[in-house]
Amino acid sequence: MPTWPACLQRRFENGLVQSVEQQGYISSNKRISDMKILATTDGSKHGKWAIEWLAEMPFAVQPVVRVLHIIDLASVRAPFMIQPAIVGTGRYIQSEVKRMEAAAKSTKKESEGLLSTLGLSGTVTTDQGAVAATIMKHAQRGVGLLSIGSRGLDALDRFMLGSISNHAIHHAPCSVLVVKESPRPVRHLVLAIDGSSASDKAVKFLIRNVNPTPDGLDREPVVVTVIHAVPYFKYPEVKEAGKALLQRYGAKLSKSGFQIREVLRLGKPADEILTVAKQEKADLIVTGAKGLGAIRRVLLGSVSTRVVQHAHCGVLVVR
Repeated sequence: MPTWPACLQRRFENGLVQSVEQQGYISSNKRISDMKILATTDGSKHGKWAIEWLAEMPFAVQPVVRVLHIIDLASVRAPFMIQPAIVGTGRYIQSEVKRMEAAAKSTKKESEGLLSTLGLSGTVTTDQGAVAATIMKHAQRGVGLLSIGSRGLDALDRFMLGSISNHAIHHAPCSVLVVKESPRPVRHLVLAIDGSSASDKAVKFLIRNVNPTPDGLDREPVVVTVIHAVPYFKYPEVKEAGKALLQRYGAKLSKSGFQIREVLRLGKPADEILTVAKQEKADLIVTGAKGLGAIRRVLLGSVSTRVVQHAHCGVLVVR
């Protein structure tokens, strides 16, 4: 790997890059309005969607958004470069770094304009480093929600989830919103529950941070379809326990003002969640993360991972 000249390194330390220690993140585990929302962008349409979706989410209180654009110097490679010492590669690399610097400035300006247009309160920051690691560094500074775009369109991207968003849902210390499509008003949610503490956290997140009547008290409230899927109904007790679980979660959400639909399905949980979300034309799927032990962090409960990979709409993974 080529060694970066000090002059190139300083370009990103003088004005363009702002260290995470200077960001002023605050720590809180209360409402989303008391925390920071971190939205990542690379200047693509998917990056813009990660910002625009925050304006369409029916938050109880308008959030404060920090938009993050990352410059990954280590990603620069000269075409067909086998040895860093090959004559001419240094010139190419310097040219590419200049291009990345110009693109970063353009993205920063465009993102600032987007925040203003959307009426969102926040700032735009540019940082340098490996993309996934740098996102995690910023997310650890009191961030309550990470919004990230996914290019999950073709078979390979659905599997890899663009690698960056895949890394985020497995390793972020906060809740993660994976955006997959252009923004639209979020008025119908599908909430996947299984009775675990992860499901409890997902319900608590909605009650604390989502306004059930964003269009006014005289209009229809936000609809939450609560789904519990089990692989078999061999014993009547299983079905009855499932119904009781749905009623318990549904009652909490209904008391908070949401319009509730309860769905008990037989089959593989991830497949049933995806099917119901498509049938209901859901705007967003909400699921809890079971990221506790090492194995669970990798699998993310397996159900959540599959839902994020294959959902037609955005997915909110709550921690």
